[in-house]
Amino acid sequence: MEFAKQLQMIVQGSSLFNEPMANHTSWGIGGPVLAFVRPETRTDLTAILSLADANNIPVYIAGSGSNLLVADEGFNGVVISLAKTLKQIRFDGTKCYAEAGVMLGHLVKECIHRNLTGLESLGGIPGTLGGALVMNAGAYGNEISNYLITIDVVHRDGTIEKYKKEQIEFGYRRSSIKPDDIVIATEFQLKHDDPESISLKRVDASIKRRSSQPLRFRSAGSVFINPKPDLSAGFLIDKAGLKGMRHGDAEISEKHGNFFLNRGNAKAEDIIYLIQKVKKVIKNKFDLDLELEIKTLGFEKDY
Repeated sequence: MEFAKQLQMIVQGSSLFNEPMANHTSWGIGGPVLAFVRPETRTDLTAILSLADANNIPVYIAGSGSNLLVADEGFNGVVISLAKTLKQIRFDGTKCYAEAGVMLGHLVKECIHRNLTGLESLGGIPGTLGGALVMNAGAYGNEISNYLITIDVVHRDGTIEKYKKEQIEFGYRRSSIKPDDIVIATEFQLKHDDPESISLKRVDASIKRRSSQPLRFRSAGSVFINPKPDLSAGFLIDKAGLKGMRHGDAEISEKHGNFFLNRGNAKAEDIIYLIQKVKKVIKNKFDLDLELEIKTLGFEKDY
């Protein structure tokens, strides 16, 4: 294929062709993509984008695949993962500069090591920093955007632009960062704190996470956005009697109703079946429309 040859010629990082996304998602689910690429540098990233645009090939930017459901049929496009590139972190007093490919848990550890507080409750959230910012990831009343100063993004035409926090709208599990803009770097303003105090906050968040979330089987974290600040999707799923429901090897967790598990060989169609079932039941019982927190790729329609 001509595109594959061109891609191999320009990519400094790694590229895999006809690659199953089951190898790159926390669910372990997903069919093949045209190419799965890990750019080595910012220049590499912009070159890949330019080549894909010139060939009219769709591109999807993925982090570590921790909240992504890919169709069993796959995706006829390029998936670019920043999970193993753009990993620089540096500190200047209480300011932290980090590139988008940094794993969130690693960033939290580096901040704690320097007695910097603000992000410790987010340590158990899987995925990359870039993905966490786009969806304004949070845990236990804390959101990652709380400490943001600026972000750098690459536009699809390859240009790079810096935005101040005030130029971006953040809400519950969402941001106004455009889908075609790729977050490549961030800057945070944190605070010094007593090491013991930081450690206590980190341990408290960890205990809460382990006690409430199923960790034995593969999952993608919360499937649905909580419909209201004081009303969780997991609570509604529990009240509707849907915990433990299975379809194929996919199961709604008995421990946390908003976690859907791959108990071995689940397919995307199994997860979609449970998603549709839950949405229908919750609408009928509570007159509420649940929205997905996870991202989907390769499906003919939105769920």
